[in-house]
Amino acid sequence: MGITKTDLFTADQNELAGMAKALAHPARIAILEHLLKADQCINSDLVNELGLAQATISQHLKELKSLGIIMGAIEGTAMSYCIDKVVWHTLRGRFEALFAKLPSSPGCC
Repeated sequence: MGITKTDLFTADQNELAGMAKALAHPARIAILEHLLKADQCINSDLVNELGLAQATISQHLKELKSLGIIMGAIEGTAMSYCIDKVVWHTLRGRFEALFAKLPSSPGCC
C-alpha cells in the first residue's frame, strides 16, 4: 500500500493542520466564541444560542473535543463543555510561531 499524503509532512505540520481544520467551520468558531464568553456551557444552551439542530451541534462538539480544544463533563443528565485552557494557549502559540516566520523585510516574489 502506498504512503498517505500526510506522511509527506512532519508531525508538527500535520498537527497544526488538524487544529486549523477544527477551526475552519463557522459553527465551530461560534461554539468556541460562546464557550469563551460563558466559560462553560451545557449542550442545549448551544442549540438555543446558535439555532442549529442538536445533532449538528453534537457533531461539531465531537470534532472540537477530539482535538482537545474543548473538554466535556457530565452534569446530571446534561453534558457541560468548556475550553481546555492549556490546549488553547498551545494552539495560540503554534499559530503565533507560524505567523512570526514571515520576514520583516519589504518585498515579495
